Amino acid sequence: MKVQHHKALAWRDIAPVMSALQSSEGIAAKAVRFCCLTAGRSGEVRNAVWSEIDMAAQIWTIPDHKMKAGREHRVPLSDDALGVLQEMLPLRDPAAGDLVFPGHKRGKALSDVALSKALHLAAKTKNVTVHGLRSTFRDWTSDTNACPRDVAEMALAHAIENKVEAAYRRTDLLDQRRPLMKAWAAHCRG
Repeated sequence: MKVQHHKALAWRDIAPVMSALQSSEGIAAKAVRFCCLTAGRSGEVRNAVWSEIDMAAQIWTIPDHKMKAGREHRVPLSDDALGVLQEMLPLRDPAAGDLVFPGHKRGKALSDVALSKALHLAAKTKNVTVHGLRSTFRDWTSDTNACPRDVAEMALAHAIENKVEAAYRRTDLLDQRRPLMKAWAAHCRG
């Protein structure tokens, strides 16, 4: 069976799309920006709650039960990612699940379709997916030598295939990922 890759935006083309998303007032557009700036998965972002966010430490801690690999993942937040969160703070509703990016129905998360529509509108094409933004980020890290491979893979929360290597890897490389995510945000800004 042939592997089907998610349609991705070229990393050189991300700045105008991010600018279009920023000019939108929609919650879905803000969620897509946050997805891109954190290299997060759509479900992780759509289901993020405020208790996972530490604004002072500039970290989003995604609990293990929400992660594909089943391990807690700490995401360093750039100033741009924090800016998206600041835009969402006025909509905070602890009584309705405290979702960072609430859907139209109170207490319900945004749908994947809502994020896809926001991205398609901003990119002016349906030939891109929200999950593909992770590939956009990964291609940028490779093509620009932005960081070592291990750091890029850790930013994407990819599981280490080699069981021996995985057993010895005890760090999440957070300190190396902070400047990486800051550089990615600057690239996304243009």
